[in-house]
Amino acid sequence: MEKTWKQWTSQFEWILNIINVGVHMVDKQGETVFYNETMAGIDGLKREEVLGRNIFQLYPSLTDETSTLYLALTKGTETAETIQTYVNLQGKTVTSINSTYPLYEEGEIIGAVELAKDITNVMTMYDQILDLRQQLVESRKKNKPASGSADYHFSDMIGESAAFGQAISIAKKAARTHSPVMICGPTGTGKELVAQSIHNASIRRDEAFIAQNCAAVPKELMEGLLFGTTKGAFTGAIDRPGIFEQANGGTLFLDELNSLELSLQAKLLRVLQEGKVRRIGAASEQEVDVRIIAAMNAPVQEVLDQGVLRSDLFFRLNVVYVQLPSLQERKEDIPLLVNHFIQKFNRLFGSHVRLISDKALDRLLHYSWPGNIRELGHAIESAFNIMDIGYDVIEEHHLPHQLFDASIRQVPVTNRLQRPKGNIDLPNMIEEFERDTIVGVLEECKGNISKTAEALGLKRQALQYKLNKYGISKGN
Repeated sequence: MEKTWKQWTSQFEWILNIINVGVHMVDKQGETVFYNETMAGIDGLKREEVLGRNIFQLYPSLTDETSTLYLALTKGTETAETIQTYVNLQGKTVTSINSTYPLYEEGEIIGAVELAKDITNVMTMYDQILDLRQQLVESRKKNKPASGSADYHFSDMIGESAAFGQAISIAKKAARTHSPVMICGPTGTGKELVAQSIHNASIRRDEAFIAQNCAAVPKELMEGLLFGTTKGAFTGAIDRPGIFEQANGGTLFLDELNSLELSLQAKLLRVLQEGKVRRIGAASEQEVDVRIIAAMNAPVQEVLDQGVLRSDLFFRLNVVYVQLPSLQERKEDIPLLVNHFIQKFNRLFGSHVRLISDKALDRLLHYSWPGNIRELGHAIESAFNIMDIGYDVIEEHHLPHQLFDASIRQVPVTNRLQRPKGNIDLPNMIEEFERDTIVGVLEECKGNISKTAEALGLKRQALQYKLNKYGISKGN
């Protein structure tokens, strides 16, 4: 016999109690008729304490104007993803993102339901970050330091490959102006390091450099973080500047720009065009002088085609375009980077590692490096942790296990370089190795550029560049 609707009630109640969203349902008088375990966890209350009690008994800090449940009951108001901060019966301050809806039967409001996601911890961290940033900005203005808040300079950039050199050359030229910069490249290629270097080489070097990852903050908080808030803008809001105001006179680095919600992209575009920001809830705007450096780890055309990034915002920011190559595209720089990381971890660990063995370096040169320079740094750090005390050479067996994973495609090699006796011209050896490898794979792929690029783990454009660089033709 099939269950009736009423017979399924207990099943629905069980489902509502296990989902990871708070559910609070009240009747027409505002008294609680359902309150799930997740909501109890958010409020720090017990379900038996809540059932049958009025919303204003449970949340004494709320009023007729600030209670979304009350507005839904009395006015039929729907609110979607609204930030609400309140104090519960235990005196605990709670911040949640709420969606509230009136419940109807035959056209009459019979109650209301609120769905809540707890962001108390996120909001606390958000407040602390903004307060600390504001303290730093005020301290900087008061003390007038000789340098800004960015740590890296162009002199810290490591690499001699043509693709990397071209990117850094463009970035250095961009440092001479105030124009927006768009930096693109895979994760781990050093986009923020380049952004800091541009700032430190610019006329704004003594002013603030503020970096913000657009994917790291819930979308409901992002607008306040960018533009600031005024007291009363939403429940719990206070007068606080956003990062545009905090970066006034300096540089604002927006990483993973494509993660920014489209509505906020429109507001960001307006700020860029007019040079003014309006805090949430404010009646007036104020001028800001901020240089924007944006970054993305996704291909530009892909995010534009998918509609993830507004084309007008991209064109406004893409005044200067810097494309950072992946480590796969600049493998000739691996020995230099390895030497840098050896020196770095010697200082950190108090070690005395001198070099890396030929076999270990060969292993690094043949790995695909999906995590790019960041992953290479972690690999060397891992080796330092594995090495026995007193050992001063990184051997192949010291390297992380993923470099030996059989599922990782190895680049076919036809002519392996042998270490010559006497002095070594390492950059020239690496170039010869790269050229010979490309020639060998090109022959195996019968001159097909696309297949060769795929076999080498390169983009077609990068392979085309290397073919031209080494004077390799399809007939070689």
